[in-house]
Amino acid sequence: MDLEHIRQEIDQVDQDLVALLEKRMQLVTQVTAYKKAIGKAVLDSKRELAVLEKVASRVQDKDFEKAIVRTFADMMAASRAYQEEHLSDDK
Repeated sequence: MDLEHIRQEIDQVDQDLVALLEKRMQLVTQVTAYKKAIGKAVLDSKRELAVLEKVASRVQDKDFEKAIVRTFADMMAASRAYQEEHLSDDK
């Protein structure tokens, strides 16, 4: 397998990830609306910890666990920023 072929495979995975991330953000938008309606805070530390623990338990190749959990933590931070931005826009 040559480098160009590997990069093409990565590009395909990236395309799949973008679609999944867009779907996730659509759900985050629904969460934002719910939190606004009931006055719930954006940050739910217990939920985030539970998600990260679940992610870690699902990683099959433990060499990747730290990087994957860090990626999910970054993704949740971006989701929080999105929620905060959209909650403040609506005020």
